[in-house]
Amino acid sequence: MLEKLKQDMVEAMKSKDKQRLAVIRMVKAAVDKEHIDKKRELNDDLVIDVINKQIKMRKDSINEFTKAGRNDLVEDAQKEMDYLKVYLPEQLSKEDIMQVIDSIFDEMRPSGQKDMGNIMKEAASKIKGCADMKEVSEIVKEKLQ
Repeated sequence: MLEKLKQDMVEAMKSKDKQRLAVIRMVKAAVDKEHIDKKRELNDDLVIDVINKQIKMRKDSINEFTKAGRNDLVEDAQKEMDYLKVYLPEQLSKEDIMQVIDSIFDEMRPSGQKDMGNIMKEAASKIKGCADMKEVSEIVKEKLQ
């Protein structure tokens, strides 16, 4: 995945796509920072984690820009999110997420809200990077009630 980032960066430079180039450089810098600061191994999981954090930041920004009526900034943030999503594995549909959660419930047989952490830990190991964990958390909470 790091190689793809580097290739896309060169491609963006050649095509003079400034916004895409800026996003790729930002991701690469964030990956390097995470690698150095937390002494994590440079691998696809690290890249996926960083990209997910960056997408979450863009979503939060879009919410704030929408409240402020700054549609120009909303569009820019949305484009940046689209550039970032290219590097993520294919996202699971809500039905697929439900199937995974159902199988976890069948295995663990939770008795209440106190089992939320264990269920989320198991769900993260199975679908991290392939689904928004906030959405997974909401589904699990709903199912536990």
